[in-house]
Amino acid sequence: MNYDVSIIGAGPGGVFCAYELLKKDPSIKVGVFEEGYPLDKRKCPIDGIKVKSCAGCRVCSIMKGFGGAGAFSDGKYNITNDFGGTLYEYIGRDKAIGLMKYVDDINVAHGGGGTRMFSTSGTPLKKTCMQNKLTLLEAQVRHLGTDVNYVVLGRIYEELKDKVDFYFETRVDTIKDTSEGFDIVCGKGTFHSRKCVISVGRSGSKWMEGICGDLGIKTMSNRVDIGVRVELPAEIFSHITDELYEGKIVYRTEKFEDRVRTFCMNPNGIVVNENTNGIITVNGHSFEDSEMKTENTNFALLVSKHFSEPFKDSNGYGESIARLSNMLGGGVIVQRFGDLERGRRSRKKRIEEGTVRPTLAATPGDLSLVLPKRILDGIIEMIYALDKIAPGTANDDTLLYGVEVKFYNMEVELDDTLQSRHKGLYIIGDGSGVTHSLSHASASGVFVAREIAGA
Repeated sequence: MNYDVSIIGAGPGGVFCAYELLKKDPSIKVGVFEEGYPLDKRKCPIDGIKVKSCAGCRVCSIMKGFGGAGAFSDGKYNITNDFGGTLYEYIGRDKAIGLMKYVDDINVAHGGGGTRMFSTSGTPLKKTCMQNKLTLLEAQVRHLGTDVNYVVLGRIYEELKDKVDFYFETRVDTIKDTSEGFDIVCGKGTFHSRKCVISVGRSGSKWMEGICGDLGIKTMSNRVDIGVRVELPAEIFSHITDELYEGKIVYRTEKFEDRVRTFCMNPNGIVVNENTNGIITVNGHSFEDSEMKTENTNFALLVSKHFSEPFKDSNGYGESIARLSNMLGGGVIVQRFGDLERGRRSRKKRIEEGTVRPTLAATPGDLSLVLPKRILDGIIEMIYALDKIAPGTANDDTLLYGVEVKFYNMEVELDDTLQSRHKGLYIIGDGSGVTHSLSHASASGVFVAREIAGA
């Protein structure tokens, strides 16, 4: 089977690349290869009743499948160059913002029209943060919610399914550069393609490393973000979330001057498990439907670590910490902030007697046995800093789930068209190390589609 363009990975980058390719040229022949399942078959067995922890599925439906890891996220599309990746360094700031707005228009047209666009512009919270040694990052954010995000992706798939050849449950073994394009080698055969777009996301980091090695593509070590997910009563952050939905807040620690940041804020949301290459970590979701909202808000507190010489494996460092948590807790560990401060492990009874009802069944334990002291000290400092702008954050009953790790692909050497040293081979989305968000990944897909269509 021959294709004009083959896309590896049906996450946001791959989906929006296919969408834009068909819009620019309806006759173009596109094949999409995805290790996970179609959207309607992506089901996590955890129901909180019979199955309370990760079942170790062969393919994690939370992380892989149509829509990628973003399909069951809370559907936040941040329009900003301040965070979410460095796409603007390749294509320019104005073009990057323009593409993110274009992606937003597509989402709105496919079912996201009833959702709200939030903005940090003109908020008095910025001054309050500055007065307390915190920095609020600039952004507009469209919150679709996990439920509406699913609807939007479903409608995009319906629009594409008869025009694009989707190969689900298909892991690509390797990619070969030929004199006339690329051979995509997988369990379903070998497919030839004139051009190839790789968009494998965070969960494809190890696969991407192997492909770059095979094809002689240079890479640079990227960072890893390590921390915890905080869960507390929604009222404590309501003055922030009601206005901004998500506040991206950064703090610089006093002792080490490390940067600690809030990430993925989920008002009235739930805490969930993630399975990345067999490692169980924690994340958060929220919903637009009022009937699915909870009494809690959750968000991550993350510390970035980047290694160069002599140790370069940032992801390996994060994996080792996550595996330690899995070993001690059988998965995710949860601890009351008061217990952490008192130097004691949390127990089921103390959590049940607390004022915060956990939304994830996790193992009560002691995060100080898992997280390095420097990282844990930074997180504790950040909690007290946030307590100044959101009193109650540092309450004893605030829950900390660990560990949360954001693995980033090593940054792949690309030109200003996101093309590798192999002409016609493009690398986009979080798999490139260039983007770290739904909006940036989607925008990179649109950008490359236009590059290909105009070639």
